[in-house]
Amino acid sequence: MKKVVLAYSGGLDTSIIIPWLKENYGCEVICMAADLGQGEELSPLNEKAIKSGASKIYIEDLKEEFVRDFVFPVLKSGCEYEGKYLLGTSFARPLIAKRLVEIAEKEGAQYVSHGATGKGNDQVRFELTVKALNPDLGIIAPWREWSIKSREDAVDYAEAHGIPIPVTKKRPYSMDRNMFHLSHEGADLENPWNEPLRDLYMVCNHPEDAPDKAEYVVIDFEKGTPVAINGEKLAPVQLLEKANEIAAIHGVGIVDMVENRLVGMKSRGVYETPGGTLIHKAHLELEALTLDRATMEYKNIIGIKYAQLVYDGLWYTPLKEALDAFIDSTQETVTGTVKMKLYKGNCMPAGAKSPFSLYNEEFVTFGEDEVYNQKDAEGFINLYGLPLKVRALMMKQHK
Repeated sequence: MKKVVLAYSGGLDTSIIIPWLKENYGCEVICMAADLGQGEELSPLNEKAIKSGASKIYIEDLKEEFVRDFVFPVLKSGCEYEGKYLLGTSFARPLIAKRLVEIAEKEGAQYVSHGATGKGNDQVRFELTVKALNPDLGIIAPWREWSIKSREDAVDYAEAHGIPIPVTKKRPYSMDRNMFHLSHEGADLENPWNEPLRDLYMVCNHPEDAPDKAEYVVIDFEKGTPVAINGEKLAPVQLLEKANEIAAIHGVGIVDMVENRLVGMKSRGVYETPGGTLIHKAHLELEALTLDRATMEYKNIIGIKYAQLVYDGLWYTPLKEALDAFIDSTQETVTGTVKMKLYKGNCMPAGAKSPFSLYNEEFVTFGEDEVYNQKDAEGFINLYGLPLKVRALMMKQHK
């Protein structure tokens, strides 16, 4: 009997894939669930997977690797997909797929499988990672094969096979959760005119329900990586958890956007990314203090490409590795402390300092100084504006 290793979350899609694979491929199904900090969702998975027909299940604690090797590098890049999305689902998929490949190799499996739909981005992220790490593995994507056409059909299939599922026809959101974010798609959100329902948010307070008093948070960075919150040094996982706890109270990190999927359609998603938003904005503030103008400008340019690579599932590629090397080089002096002010969904800078600060009060002051000769600006402007002057003189001759 052939073996297939399934990327298993216990959600609707992967729950019904287990019996479907056995019925249609006659194979042994081994499940792999990645613990990325989704908490209580993992508790029932072992029993549920076996009852659903899996021969065994691996529940892999990947939290440390997730934060250290995926969350922090993306935050250092400063990128946002289409100016809003901090890519919490996007960069989780390569890690899950990487572990999926490792377990398939350990078990001698011929195939891996996933529950991503044929309309979404995740199918690309999973499968490109598999191709990059082990091109000999076959890939089974049930959503591209079976007769199930909707989430309602999937619920019916689960009920017919006696499989408990975490969604109902009354609340059929597609959700993805890890310790960095929680995403919501589907149902009433498919109409971009609809405001998210009040009870949608499961991580963040609604900004209107957030405390009426602002809170200040101090974050320390070393070479672009956050290392302490409010003076307390923390390991990567604990630091992100602390940032989440603080920012979520104040409703920070809610993003509602219509985005361009890789497969060509627009989709609407609502993301809750409290701690990631706090760290991201603090990091940008420290870079403003420590990076020169040319480096900042170029980093912003490559940030657009970096976000696209991550969104499109191109994590394990030469270009991504090269951009990481550039980003790491820019972070050599991004060390210092940033103070942020949180209030009802807002995350505002309230101060920054660094031993590598390029901000020099002696030069920039509006008061009297001894270091800057304002007459120097005249020659600079004359040279800087010379092409404009030459062109204007030429145009004048042809009037």
